[in-house]
Amino acid sequence: MKLRSREIIEGREMAAHRSLFYALGLTEKEMSKPFVAVVNSWNELVPGHIHTKDLAAAVKIGVQSAGGTAFEFNTIAICDSICQGHEGMKYPLPSREIIADSVELMVEAYRFDAMVLISGCDKTVPAHLMAASRINIPSIVLTSGPMMYGKYKDIRVTLTDMREFVGAVQVGDMTEQELEEIVKVACPGAGTCAMMGTANTMACVTEALGMSLPGCASMMALDPGKLSLAEKTGIQVMKLLEDNIKPSNIMTYKAFMNAIRVDVAIAGSLNTVLHIPAISREMDIEVNLETFDKISKETPHIVGIKPSGPYTMKDLDLAGGIPGVMKELSPLLNLETLTVTGMTIGENLKKA
Repeated sequence: MKLRSREIIEGREMAAHRSLFYALGLTEKEMSKPFVAVVNSWNELVPGHIHTKDLAAAVKIGVQSAGGTAFEFNTIAICDSICQGHEGMKYPLPSREIIADSVELMVEAYRFDAMVLISGCDKTVPAHLMAASRINIPSIVLTSGPMMYGKYKDIRVTLTDMREFVGAVQVGDMTEQELEEIVKVACPGAGTCAMMGTANTMACVTEALGMSLPGCASMMALDPGKLSLAEKTGIQVMKLLEDNIKPSNIMTYKAFMNAIRVDVAIAGSLNTVLHIPAISREMDIEVNLETFDKISKETPHIVGIKPSGPYTMKDLDLAGGIPGVMKELSPLLNLETLTVTGMTIGENLKKA
């Protein structure tokens, strides 16, 4: 298989190009290896991404240990929750298209051979999946992981509860002081908000599609295992490149039906009716509201995470994560669909 990156490295005509790569500090040996993009949505404004520098570093170790040369670049990311209730809320959804376009621009301009996409929040995950579909080179998504729930007087608290507590103050059931005490403990650290909002829903959808390694969606952002999973992701993308397994081999019509079924079973965010069709459209696969309606009538609701139930993402992880959900749903799933493990959903679920 001819590597795309050779287009900008090999031959007398590319001498100036090689000079620029030497200027970046690359060695001749590093230039001889496949080029892998590590697309990182890190910034200092989004709790779901504040820790992804460490994840990217682990991914790069994995890529390099498996014989690739990794290059990291960033995409923008907006936190929907911080944007709600003011003029800023006009901007998150358009950011999805800009993020997808920016990934396409970088990956196509530099002729990368494969990529790992690190994202967590509402618009970044679908944007990265849209880009992976559009570019169609061997790719894996590493979702950043959920935040741990907060605790206040032995009560588990998530961002969803904060909305309710504001209402409690307004009707006199809680004091302003109590509210401020909860504010300080509700979001205890890095990760996507601990409830089944759009961010965690899209992580679950990504795993159900087969585009992230099993267990990725529910593994906590600050779980020590997340760094190990990141390194494995870097190693695995090199195997996908070797076997020439692309998103088009994974994100098929049947895979989208699996993802929607999981989405329904976990009572996922309504925003998936915006994002899943946008991703499928990049693959020329039609998904519409009727698709969601039909599948919802056939699929049981088996996961009760806030706001649709009392549990948090940590509970889902302890209960087996998305592999556990898919094992429960297996009679309704297309088990022959391929995943980034190089195996089918059915083969993966033997370990669930």
